[in-house]
Amino acid sequence: MPSDGLFNEERRRAIQTILHRDGRVLVKDLARHFKISQITIRKDLEILDSQGVVQRTHGGALPVQAGALLDPTLREKEKLHRREKARIAEAAVKLVEEGQSVLLDSGTTTTAIARALKDMSQLTVITNAINIAAELAGTHIEVILTGGMLRKNSFSLVGPLAEQTLRQLSADILFLGVDGFDTRAGLFTPNLLEAQVNRAMVEIARRTVAVCDSSKFGRRSLCSIMPVTAVQEVVTDRLIPKSDLRALKEAGVKLTVV
Repeated sequence: MPSDGLFNEERRRAIQTILHRDGRVLVKDLARHFKISQITIRKDLEILDSQGVVQRTHGGALPVQAGALLDPTLREKEKLHRREKARIAEAAVKLVEEGQSVLLDSGTTTTAIARALKDMSQLTVITNAINIAAELAGTHIEVILTGGMLRKNSFSLVGPLAEQTLRQLSADILFLGVDGFDTRAGLFTPNLLEAQVNRAMVEIARRTVAVCDSSKFGRRSLCSIMPVTAVQEVVTDRLIPKSDLRALKEAGVKLTVV
């Protein structure tokens, strides 16, 4: 029997379960969890990578990148990177001042920001996400919901009505969640209608802040929202790849790493 009490195949299946649950795995954490050497864990990850079931990265692994058409539901996304999203939300709220109008895109990270805004009173939140509007119901925050056609996957309102409503408004700051962030190609979402609403949001916001965990970097999805140069600031976690960190700084984008 192996030292960790599991056979190799059992341990590798367990690694896949942890990866599915957490959205990423780190060699040092897995070695501690299974009470085996980091060399053995690296070998496990290399084998899983060769089998096409994980994507090997420096220091760990990520889920295999899905195709550009993948459009996971909000509930599926909520299971991933919860700690990172909570820290990103805490940092994002520090950028908001009482008396401002805040524009929130749909998504799990922006939902976390909405929860973190609840203690503020003199604030107007504009959103196309019905779950965010429900989250802020009963608080002192004034909520403006765009209207539009409901996308069931994201609980977001899209289409001409949503875009028309947005263009009648103005926001001090936009917090924009994305499904892919390629520092060369720009910001991405898997849905065309969502991308059009996002572009309308960028047009009416004085300041655009992209909020995304580090797993979104180096990925693209079906629809381009905008180039990196249209973003003033990015809030992400400390596992952002160093190459993307350098690219953002070279592009003159302000970066907050939590």
